[in-house]
Amino acid sequence: MLKLKNEFLTVTINETGAEIKSILFGGVEYIWEGRPEVWASSCPLLFPICGGLKDDKYVLDGKEYTLEKHGFIRRKIFEVESKTETSATFLSRSDAETKKSFPFDYELRVTFTLNCKTVKIDYSVKNTGNGTMYFNIGSHEGYSTPEGIEEYDVVFDKNETLESVVLDGNLLSKECLSVIENDRVLPLDDKYFEVDALVFDKLNSRSATLKNRKNGRAVKVDFPDDKYFLLWHKHGAPYICLEPWNGIPDRAGSSYDITEKEGITALEEKKEYRHTHSITIIK
Repeated sequence: MLKLKNEFLTVTINETGAEIKSILFGGVEYIWEGRPEVWASSCPLLFPICGGLKDDKYVLDGKEYTLEKHGFIRRKIFEVESKTETSATFLSRSDAETKKSFPFDYELRVTFTLNCKTVKIDYSVKNTGNGTMYFNIGSHEGYSTPEGIEEYDVVFDKNETLESVVLDGNLLSKECLSVIENDRVLPLDDKYFEVDALVFDKLNSRSATLKNRKNGRAVKVDFPDDKYFLLWHKHGAPYICLEPWNGIPDRAGSSYDITEKEGITALEEKKEYRHTHSITIIK
């Protein structure tokens, strides 16, 4: 585990998965503790895919590959490439094991930087091989809600009329669930998560604030580079995940061709993709 600290925040990051395990502010923990009997993760990084593929597989250049939901990077041990008291860069490279399911050469860097009450998270993906690389990247951050999620709202930066695409297993169905209409505030309700996650594929906002409506406890997530946004919570558990993704699960009728996948990022050889989001403690 690696710790970053400034006058406001103490942030703990696990080298496995470059995963945030703790954000402390004023002695209060904002990140889900990752209890194995409930959900063992805290803030896993998703790469090289976000969500699930149809039958957990895709086809590239006529060859079929198996790739599990959310990809494999959350279990890879990252190298700490650089570190200061308030910043650290983690590096993971492709290897023989990753190429079994993802046949590309890459370097993935995740840089965490503390600035006042904000944790800025920068992703860099370099295609170090030949040919175009196809991937997604996203965050699956679990925030502690010790009072229960129904004490909290998610407040968007713009008015939204939101319909969640209903999941059928790991895939997006043709059904939608109406959530809010022309409003910025989504009051959380455990009933939404009886069937898994809320999936928003048409979001205008690029920030969302999780706020306790009674005591004002709040954390804001800014995601300027992400088109898709999800909320997930294990039914009855004291946490909620705010998930900005640059990709989305396959739809039930989609093809297996990775080059045709909705939301896929196509990165040319020797090019670099950069992506950022941030977490700010409000109170």
